[in-house]
Amino acid sequence: MGINEVKEFILKLKVKLFADGAERNGMIEMYHNPLISGFTTNPTLMRKAGIIYYKEFALDILSVIKDKPISFEVFSDEFEEMERQARLIASWGENVYVKIPITNTKMQSSYDLVSTLSSDGIKINVTAVLTLEQVKNILPALQKSPGAYVSVFAGRIADSGIDPLPIMMECVRLLKEFSQIELIWASPRELYNLIQADKIGCHIITATNDILKKFHLIGKDLTEYSLDTVKMFYNDALCAGYKL
Repeated sequence: MGINEVKEFILKLKVKLFADGAERNGMIEMYHNPLISGFTTNPTLMRKAGIIYYKEFALDILSVIKDKPISFEVFSDEFEEMERQARLIASWGENVYVKIPITNTKMQSSYDLVSTLSSDGIKINVTAVLTLEQVKNILPALQKSPGAYVSVFAGRIADSGIDPLPIMMECVRLLKEFSQIELIWASPRELYNLIQADKIGCHIITATNDILKKFHLIGKDLTEYSLDTVKMFYNDALCAGYKL
């Protein structure tokens, strides 16, 4: 499938594609990509990208990305400090969503904090959600939100040996009662997750650069793909100079 065909295919999908990362040049490149509808970051991605100054990085990115939603995460384990950080982050731009983890490291629910911030008009992205029980428990806290996301880490559910699809389908059903809340299929592991998310009516799916780079494979003939794989193994063995 050619580049134009891939773009046409992606644009026909109902699910929105958010770029997941914290590498400045990559984020700006994705900002100019019409296939990308928004952005998510987290402290782990920022550390991996070598970010040292959190606020400076965020404000720099926001000076470019002004009209697409972008999520920045709090990083305290105490709810009082989480709230201070959340209000500061929210002040950085109208397109900013504040990521609040579903619990702190002590397994204490962030329900009250999410409810308070949502009631005050702050857009929240509840993150690190992995169970239906967590989704059911947090939704009432988002009722007064001007807009919110619930990020269910489908990829991590799959990593545990559990099929995430039934869980994500039930999440879609649960969110139908909350028009201002969107479901994010977070931490996808393969390009096919994009197709799955679209089929079940999930609102958003995140994608790292590794997955975004696979778009050209959409619709690829499998016999041709098999031959490409054989050629790759053969050429790598030649380049390595292996002998028996």
